[in-house]
Amino acid sequence: MAAPEEQELSQAQTEKLLQFQDLTGLESMDQCRRTLEQHNWNIEAAVQDRLNEQEGVPSVFNPPPTRPLQVNTTDHRVYSYIVSRPQPRGLLGWSYYLIILPFRFTYYTLLDIFRFALRFIRPDPRGRVTDPVGDVMSFIHSFEEKYGRSHPVFYQGTYSQALNDAKRELRYLLVYLHGEDHQDTDEFCRTTLCSEEALTFINTRMLFWACSTSKPEGYRVSQALRENTYPFLAMIMLKDRKMTVVGRLEGLIQPEDLINQLTFIMEANQTYLMSERLEREERNQTQVLRQQQDEAYLASLRADQEKDRKKREEQEQKRQEEENNARQSILAEERRRRTLEEEKERKSECLPPEPPLDDPDSVKIVFKLPNDTRVERRFLFSQSLAEIHDFLFSLKETPEKFQIVTNFPRRVLPCLPMEEQPNPPTLREAGLSRSEVLFVQDLTDD
Repeated sequence: MAAPEEQELSQAQTEKLLQFQDLTGLESMDQCRRTLEQHNWNIEAAVQDRLNEQEGVPSVFNPPPTRPLQVNTTDHRVYSYIVSRPQPRGLLGWSYYLIILPFRFTYYTLLDIFRFALRFIRPDPRGRVTDPVGDVMSFIHSFEEKYGRSHPVFYQGTYSQALNDAKRELRYLLVYLHGEDHQDTDEFCRTTLCSEEALTFINTRMLFWACSTSKPEGYRVSQALRENTYPFLAMIMLKDRKMTVVGRLEGLIQPEDLINQLTFIMEANQTYLMSERLEREERNQTQVLRQQQDEAYLASLRADQEKDRKKREEQEQKRQEEENNARQSILAEERRRRTLEEEKERKSECLPPEPPLDDPDSVKIVFKLPNDTRVERRFLFSQSLAEIHDFLFSLKETPEKFQIVTNFPRRVLPCLPMEEQPNPPTLREAGLSRSEVLFVQDLTDD
């Protein structure tokens, strides 16, 4: 006896269940059914999802909930390049440095104390990201107002979106965190980031994402990348199937040095990127091949199903035709039987009355029917044999077609009109005596 779960499946679902098991090679019918139910019994989606799972790539048809893409920052092979501020030179330089040092120290110390105390009064508003795209667009607008439109092309989206695009396109992602209060920020933006050679190099080689750390989105990225000083740049790429920071540039850096450092990082990691591209290409080719095989299998399956459908339609049409023919036969038989009954009633009503027993012209006839029933009736010698036939025809026990036969000598009475004798003879002309026994023979099968 089938399990209740299997009894609830329709015929179409059962066929899909068997097809899915055949395509994926899964032995557990319960697992096959759960997978199909998750995909609303879409067999193409379920098969593709199973293939993705076997290859270790995210599901195409049921992607996981959107969340920020994690970046690997713990790789000890991350290339770091930190530029220290130049030391003062000469007596004038050292004098200016020593004079300014107490003021700078006091300013930044008080600023840090103020920020630290402010955290106890109210939470840092940057800790809650509510409009990440708005944060990025606001930074781009303020950057262009201050430094002009000649700059690398900013990625106009969130940090997570930039990571996803870089991963999907297998490109480098250069992240710039803008520290508005840092003393080197203005010089870096004007002389390095907005220089013609730097922006040309960045625009042609990588994606570029930037945001101010004063914005919630920039602050969140700052907490993830943990920069030490500003200006801060991080090079991120897909490495070992993870988005990984492969280079960090911190401090004021000149355009030529920036290009050299970025080139060095790219060349050092080019093999990883090429490996990822080759692996993805092989994966795509395997996926395309499997998809083509699945499409060919499904096309063959659909062709077989179409043949089965046409065969079922032909069988159904044949069955309906047979049912229609049988129904027509039943209706025809019913009409014939009703017509026969009406004819019997009409013949019975048209029969002349039976003559009295003492009528000298009467003939007593005993009829033996095919079902061994005996029927007796009187007729007149002057009556036609056709009236004898009509009498027998009106009886319910009499077959539809019959003939009347005498016993000795055996002869068939001509009760019906014939071509050579249109008017049947009378009883006297047929040679019947005053008392006769006649036999009724069934001619229906004949």
